[in-house]
Formats: sequence, C-alpha cells, structure tokens
Amino acid sequence: MVLIADSGSTKTDWLLLKGNKEFSRFSTQGINPFMLNELEIVIILTKELPQLPECVEAIYFYGAGCRGEQSAIVKSAIKRVFPTANIQVESDLLGAARSVCGNESGIACILGTGSNSCLYDGKNIVENVSPLGYILGDEGSGAVMGKHLVADILKHQMPDKISTLFFEKYQLTPDQIIQRVYREPFPNRFLATFALFIGENRNNPDIHKFIIYEFECFFRRNVDQYHRPNLPINFVGSIAFFLRIELQEVAKSLGYRIGRIYRTPLDGLMKYHTAHNKAC
Repeated sequence: MVLIADSGSTKTDWLLLKGNKEFSRFSTQGINPFMLNELEIVIILTKELPQLPECVEAIYFYGAGCRGEQSAIVKSAIKRVFPTANIQVESDLLGAARSVCGNESGIACILGTGSNSCLYDGKNIVENVSPLGYILGDEGSGAVMGKHLVADILKHQMPDKISTLFFEKYQLTPDQIIQRVYREPFPNRFLATFALFIGENRNNPDIHKFIIYEFECFFRRNVDQYHRPNLPINFVGSIAFFLRIELQEVAKSLGYRIGRIYRTPLDGLMKYHTAHNKAC
C-alpha cells in the first residue's frame, strides 16, 4: 500500500493506494514546516489521520515549505508515526509538476491559498521564480486576493453594493478583520477564505476586473520570467480550478496556452506513481 499526500498551508489531502488502485481519500489540516515544528506535525498526524493498515510500504509527501532542513523535519515526523515505511518528502511544487506534466516538459503552477510556479523538464524543476509568500508575493493566490479585496473594501475602493454584500456574508467588523490579520495565527488562511466571495461574485463587472488584474500580476511577475511561451501553462489548486474561465482569458490575452487545470494534484500524482511503480 502506498500513501500520497499533497499539503498546502490550509489542508493536507491524502490518497491511499492498494495495488495501484485508489483505496481511500481523506484530509487533515495543512502541514507546513515553516509554521509547525516536528512535534506539532506528529500530533496532527496522530490525531487527524484515520486508522490505516500497518502495511503502508511507501509514503510520498509533497508539501508547501518542504525543502532542505524543512523536508527533514517533515520526514522525521512521519517516520515517528510510520516507522517501517519508505518515506520521500518533496516540495508541493514538484508534486504539482509531476501531476500536471508527468514526464513531459511544461510550466507548472500552483494557485491555491498560496501560489508558485516552475519550469519543469519532465524530470526535474529547472527554474523557479520565488513565490515570496503572501506578504511579498504569492500573486493570484487566495490569500493575496483576499488581502487585496479586504484592503479595497476597507479603503472604500469597491462599490458600496459589494462592500455591503461582503459584510452581510461574513458578519465581521473592520476591527475584527484587523485583529484576525495582525494578532491571530495563520492570517494567510483567514484571508484566503474571502476567495469564496470573489468566486460567488465573479460576474460582477468590478469583481471580474479585480480577478483579471490579479491573474495578470501572476503571469507578468512569474510566468513571463521563464521566457517559454511555446510551453503549455498547467495549474493545480482551487483558485485556478474555480476561476479557470478568467485564468484562460488572461492567458490568451498574454499569448499563453493553458494545459491541464486540476483542483488537486492527487489524481495526476496517482497516475505518475502507478506508472513509475509499473516501470520499476
């Protein structure tokens, strides 16, 4: 049995394979080693994972923040819960690339709570524009869209009708929003929750204009730097999936061709790893 995980800042999606076929899926909270230490990760795994068969032989964990020493932290935590399993910990970006590109060259992007992108040669990530996180970068992500939406509403840059709808939906005061952003944990997750409002009101001309601008920023500050307009641009993540019409609109206007768009990389990763296991 093989366990595959795709972990972002908000949640971790897990897929259990038995004999190269899907056995079950489940989710836990996000596991990011930049935000959690080894013990905290062990506690999440122990409390939130369902009872799994003892015969899990291999675990492929793809996660946000998983590089260098941070990967070692996650691997050590998983090893404490699954002491006999063969464990590989890689970045969520490599997971996205393997999911949407397989063994082919392409540009792979993540648009979820955070954002990222890379140039992938069919085996390895050969170039990566640093995402820089939701304060300095993460253009087009749920957290950054939410941040900009809230800022526009609080600074009266959105029409009154949109502001009224926003406050009616979330029942938050400006002071409560500021408290959540500046004084409570995981403000990026909080800000990303407002992406739902953006999606629900995507047909409003002002919100549509807002979405287009956010995606243009993502392409210009990230994808343009690879200088490969001949390659398909592939995406994983809920923002890309639910706002794919607007994403395709921006890509076409900038001369790019959209390839695959998956809500989660797990289906593509299942194909990748089952094919790899057969090849082995």
